[in-house]
This record gives sequence, C-alpha cells and structure tokens, in this order.
Amino acid sequence: MKQKILIIDDDMDLCRLLRNNLEQEGYYVCVCHDGITGLKEAKSSDYQLVVLDIMLPLKNGYEVLREIREDSFIPILMLTAKDSEGDKVSGLRMGADDYLTKPFSNSEFLARVSSLLRRYTVFNAANNSDNNVIIGRLSIDKSGREVRKDNFLIDLTAKEFDLLLFFAENKGQVFTKRQIYHAVWNDEYAFDDNNIMVHIRRLRKKIEDDPENPKYILTVWGVGYKFGGDTE
Repeated sequence: MKQKILIIDDDMDLCRLLRNNLEQEGYYVCVCHDGITGLKEAKSSDYQLVVLDIMLPLKNGYEVLREIREDSFIPILMLTAKDSEGDKVSGLRMGADDYLTKPFSNSEFLARVSSLLRRYTVFNAANNSDNNVIIGRLSIDKSGREVRKDNFLIDLTAKEFDLLLFFAENKGQVFTKRQIYHAVWNDEYAFDDNNIMVHIRRLRKKIEDDPENPKYILTVWGVGYKFGGDTE
C-alpha cells in the first residue's frame, strides 16, 4: 500500500513540483493551499506525513501544527521562506519533526521525507506493542521507562513513572489514596496523604499543560483520583 503524504502550502508551483517528485517515488499525495482546508484534510484521513508551510492563508502553519498535535503523532515537515532561527525553534518546540528553509533541493527534500517516514514506521511498530501505552498526547514506554508528550521526553522520577503508569493502565477508574498507595508504593497505607499528594502535584506539573486545571490526573472529591478527562 502506498504511503500517503499531505502537502499544505499556498505556493502552487512548488506544490506541483513536490507532488510530481513524490509521486515518482511511489507516494500518494494530496495538496491543500490554505490552513483551514489543510487542517480539515489532515484530521479526516490517514496520512503518514504532513509537509506544512508556515505562511498560509486563513490559518497559519503554527496554528495548523498545534491543532494536529492535539491528537496525532504524525510526522510534520515544516517549510518556510524565512531563514530565521526563531522560526525553526518555534516550530520544533510546538511539535514539528523536521524543518526545511526555501529554497531547497529535491534530493534534500526527498531524503527528509524518507527519513521521517522510516522513523514513523518504527515508532508505530513500537507503539503497537504491549510495551507501550498511548493516551492523548502521552506515550509511555513501559520497558524503557520513558514518557513523552508530543514526542518530547519528560524527565520523571522512578516513583512518578510508576504512579503515571498505574493511572494510565487503569484509565477512567477511580482510586482511593489507600488503593494508590498499595499499588504504587507496595506497602501498607499509613494515612500518608501528603506523600501521595506531593507526587501527584509534581507529576501534574510535568505532564499537564495547566497543572491547576488538569486533563490527565483528575481529582474525584471525597474519593481519590482517576486518569481520564479530555486526554484524546
């Protein structure tokens, strides 16, 4: 089956060139010329790569990137006419996987595309194994004991990792502090609420966009905690 690539760029001549080159390599290619149409297409079909320009009509590339990253790990190669280090850093921090500054050669473009698709294939194979838990924008590698959000590694302590994994593997289930302590600390609960609360507070700071309004680790007042909410 052909791998599917979506190009979102308002430069029609460039799009025509890139499409022809990619199709000659055996890829299926779809082209959109504005941010709104491109975002809708990215979310409505199963693509393996998005080639995304920054300067787009209706919705710029940064906005498109942010909305794609809300629920997808698909590789994104960003294009721009600006030779600016700031643009590159901004795109990468927001979740872009690679970056090309116009003008660029066809050979370099195809090499970047091939590399991203190869990495995505390996990443998907790993994610489909029993060693990984994927919830929303979080990816938990159980065997490697690593957690990533939008492909960025999050530095967790051993106990924070154990706590997060426990919640993630029991998404939606409400646990009392006693149950959490038994499962994660593997010890008798000594009414040490502060220990649990401190770890949850630290974990929220690391995985939540807004720790004061968490979407992953939710408080169930009068009962305990659960993993759920708007994580998709």
